[in-house]
Amino acid sequence: KAKLVADALRQGFDVVRVASPETAPELAERLAAFLAEGHHGGMDWLETTAERRSSPKKLWPEAGAVVMLGLNYGPAGDPLASLARKDRATISVYARNRDYHDLIKGRLKQIAGRFAAATGSDVKVFVDTAPLLEKPLAASAGIGWQGKHTNLVSRKHGSWLFLGVILTGLELEPDEPAGEGVHCGSCTRCLDSCPTQAIGPAHRIDARKCISYLTIEHDGPIPEEYREAIGNRIYGCDDCLAVCPWNRFAEAAAANRAFLPRAGLESPRLADLLRLDDAAFRELFAG
Repeated sequence: KAKLVADALRQGFDVVRVASPETAPELAERLAAFLAEGHHGGMDWLETTAERRSSPKKLWPEAGAVVMLGLNYGPAGDPLASLARKDRATISVYARNRDYHDLIKGRLKQIAGRFAAATGSDVKVFVDTAPLLEKPLAASAGIGWQGKHTNLVSRKHGSWLFLGVILTGLELEPDEPAGEGVHCGSCTRCLDSCPTQAIGPAHRIDARKCISYLTIEHDGPIPEEYREAIGNRIYGCDDCLAVCPWNRFAEAAAANRAFLPRAGLESPRLADLLRLDDAAFRELFAG
């Protein structure tokens, strides 16, 4: 375990901790309630994979441990500054440069490959593409806790962590969890900041109201009732992440140059984006 952690830190990850593949029963219950209330909107895959998603053991019965890895992509400046510039587009911090799925999965494959060669263990790697409850698993591993906005919050990295997963058939000693919600206290900044009131009580979020869902996952026209609140956000929304007080302890991700904003994506002019034809769109957003 120590060698695996050291290898992952050398590979550029900021935190590595281990969770048990046996998840708490209430996770499946919470997921079922979320789906029953229709809060997943048009993301039908959440419903069709609910059984496997409820536990890593359901996804891969041979799993002996869940290795959770976090990579800081914290912005250097205020990610909400562009909201005041009505002629400019606001793009979520995570999407202003290379696709993080590809960047992280390449690193995970190298780490997992070396681990498998050294131990003889079977391994599987995932970056947001498998039916896994990454945020609860990261909380179980002690990387952070799920805040009232349901996102992961870290004492050291605030709200800005990409998550990767390595499942191994080898049993590894789990780390201590951070505890859920215990570090948010009476703070409600994330709830108060949501432009569409998508965040409800008891750590609930309704994707059908969430700007990230509406501008990325939603198929079809955006409901008129949310259009004014969306403003100049054209891809994603960082409001609930950016207002979290724990971010004041987070460092900008200076070492991860692949996550620094690409010149044309930090705050592009809306008029310029509207003029793009298909070829120009593909060239600007390639990768």
